[in-house]
Amino acid sequence: MTDMITADLVDLELDLSAETKEAAARSLAERMVALGRVSDLEGFLGDVAAREAQMPTGLDGGIGIPHCRSAHVTEPTLAFGRSARGIDFGAPDGPADLIFLIAAPAGADDAHLTILSSLARQLMDAEFTDALRSVSDPASAAALINGDEPAPDAGQPSREEATEEAPEEAPEEAPAFRIVAVTSCPTGIAHTYMAAEALENAAREAGVELVVETQGSAGFARLDPAVVAAADAVVFAHDVPVRDKERFAGKPTVDVGVKAGINRPAALIAEAREKAARGEVTVDAKSPSPVDGAGESGDGYGTKLRKWLMSGVSYMVPFVAAGGLLIALGFAIGGWKIDKAPSVAEHFIWTDHTSWAALLFQIGGLAFAFLVPVLAGYIAYGMADRPGLVPGFVGGSVAVTINAGFLGGLAAGLIAGAVVLGIQRVRIPTVLRGIMPVVVIPLISSAVVGFLMFLVVGKPIASLQSALTDWLEGLSGANAIILGVILGLMMCFDLGGPLNKVAYAFAVGGLAHPTDGSLKVMAAAMAAGMAPPLAMALATTVRGRLFTKTERENGKAAWFLGASFITEGAIPFAAADPLRVIPASMAGGAVTGALSMAFGCTLRAPHGGVFVVPLIGQPLLYLVAIAAGVCVSTAVVVVLKGARKTAPSGSGTETGAETGAAAEAADTKRVPTAA
Repeated sequence: MTDMITADLVDLELDLSAETKEAAARSLAERMVALGRVSDLEGFLGDVAAREAQMPTGLDGGIGIPHCRSAHVTEPTLAFGRSARGIDFGAPDGPADLIFLIAAPAGADDAHLTILSSLARQLMDAEFTDALRSVSDPASAAALINGDEPAPDAGQPSREEATEEAPEEAPEEAPAFRIVAVTSCPTGIAHTYMAAEALENAAREAGVELVVETQGSAGFARLDPAVVAAADAVVFAHDVPVRDKERFAGKPTVDVGVKAGINRPAALIAEAREKAARGEVTVDAKSPSPVDGAGESGDGYGTKLRKWLMSGVSYMVPFVAAGGLLIALGFAIGGWKIDKAPSVAEHFIWTDHTSWAALLFQIGGLAFAFLVPVLAGYIAYGMADRPGLVPGFVGGSVAVTINAGFLGGLAAGLIAGAVVLGIQRVRIPTVLRGIMPVVVIPLISSAVVGFLMFLVVGKPIASLQSALTDWLEGLSGANAIILGVILGLMMCFDLGGPLNKVAYAFAVGGLAHPTDGSLKVMAAAMAAGMAPPLAMALATTVRGRLFTKTERENGKAAWFLGASFITEGAIPFAAADPLRVIPASMAGGAVTGALSMAFGCTLRAPHGGVFVVPLIGQPLLYLVAIAAGVCVSTAVVVVLKGARKTAPSGSGTETGAETGAAAEAADTKRVPTAA
C-alpha cells in the first residue's frame, strides 16, 4: 500500500479546513489532485457524492470512509484526515474523527483492490484505530496505514510486537455450529470487507465457525460446496444482489444490509442460531427480502412496501418494452386494423407486409400478456424469495382472467407474498424441510391465493380497475391537464428513481386495456421524462460558464440521452446541484405533461424518445410540448445558477460549478472552489 498513501495525503488537522463531509472530501481530494492522482476534482467529487447518496459511509467507532470508483482517478489512492471536533458521516453513534477517502480507478486491477480491502479489514481493529488517533505527524500516520513501524512518538507497538504479545487462541476443536456468510456493497471496496471482518470477529467470540465469501470489486472465490452443505445457517450482509444465491437454498437465512453486518454482527449470528433452532429455512417477515439490497430490519412498512412494488415493476419493464414496442411496430407497419388480422400460424404471406405486421403485433401481444403475472410474481418474490414466485404468477394470471388488470396484479403479488411468509413461520419437523420449498409451499400458497383472487378480492378489484379505465377515458379539459402536471412532476422529481417508476407503471398499466385516455397518459409521461436531460444539455450550451468542464461534457451526452428517453441523463447535474436542478426539472416536466394532455397527444408504445414519434397521435404538438418544457427547465436552472452568489472562502456553501472567470480558468487548470 506504500504507493497509495504518503505523508502528503495525510491531514491530521482536518477540522481546520472542513466542518461537513462534503468539505472534508473536497479537502482530501485536493491533496490527490495536487499529486496527480485525480484528474478532475469536480468530476471525482460528483462520483463521491453519488456513492454517498446510495448509503452513508459513516461507521460506528468514529470512522468515515467516503469512497468511489471513478474515471477521474488515475491510480488507486488513499487520503487520511483526522478531525478533533468530528464530522458527521451518518453513523448511528455520532460524528467521525478518522476519515479515509478511498479513490479507485474505474478499471482498477485486482491487486490494488485487494490492498484497499485489507485496509477496510484493518479499520475493524481497535488497536489500529487507537494508534491513528494518537499519531502525531503525517509521516507516522502514513507508515502506520502502510503497515510499517509507526514513528516512536506515536506510542504504539509494532505489528510484529503486537502479534507476539497476543495470547494464543483458536482451539483445535471445530465449533458445533457452522455459518456461511456473503458480504457485498455497491462499490465492493470498503463495506464488503469490513462486514466480513466484523462477522468473523463476532463469530470467534461466540465460538461459532464462520466462513465468509466477499463479493467485492476484485471478484470473488465461491465457497467450497462442501462448506456450504455443512453449514447450519447463512448470513447475507449485502447492498447488491447476492451472486449464485441458489447455492444457499434450504438453509436458515438472515438477510440484511451490509451496514448491519458491520454494526451488529453478534446479533446477526445470534439470530442465525435462533432461526436454525426454530427450523426456519428462509427469511421471515422481520428480515429484508432478497431484492431489498439496502434494506434492514428497521425499515418501516412503507419502505418495505415500496421496495416490494419496485421489485415487481423492475422485472415487468422488459416485458412491457418488448411487447409494447412490437405491438406499436405492428400498428405502424400494418395500420390500426392489424389487431383484427388472423393468426399468423394459420395465415402468413411471406411477401405481404401486413403479414409481417401481424407477426410483430401477435408476438408483442403474447409478450405483453405476461405483464400482470410477472408484476405479481416478482412482488411476491421481493417479499418471500423464490417460494413466492409460483403463487404470485398464479394470482397474476387470475387477475388477467377476471379482468382485474394492473391493480389486480399488485394485490395478487402482495397477497401471495404474505401467504408464503405466513406458511414459513409455521414450525416444520426437520424431516419435512426438504420438500417445503418445492412441494408444500407452492401447493398451499397457490390454492390460497387462487381462492382469494377468484372469490374474495378479485371482483371488487376488477370493478375498481374498470372504474379507473372509465375515468381515464372520460378525462378532458382541466382534469386532464392536472393529471398531466402530476405525471410530469413525478417523472422528474427523482429522475429515474422510485417515484419516476411509479408514474411509469401507472401509465403502462393503462396499455393493458388501451383507451384514448390511457394512451394520452402514456404520451404525457413519456414526454415529461425527456425534458430534464434535454434541458441540462441546452443549459450547458447556452450558459456554459455556469457549469463545470465535466458538466459541459455531460451536457453533450445528455442530448442523446434525452432524445432516447433516458431521464437518468440529468442525474450527474442533480447530484452536483440538487437544489437548483431538481426544481428546474420538475417545472419543465409539469409544463410538458400538461401541454401533452391539453393537445390530446397519444402514444401506443411503452417508451419515449424521438424514435417513437411516428407512433404518436398529434406528433407535431407532442414535440411542441417537449420543447416548451425543455425551455422552461433551461430558463429556471439558468436563473437559479446565475443568481447564486460566490461564497466567501472557507464558508462551505459553494457546491456547484464555478462562475465567471473561475469557470473559464477551469478549462485549462482546475481552480478549487471554497469548501
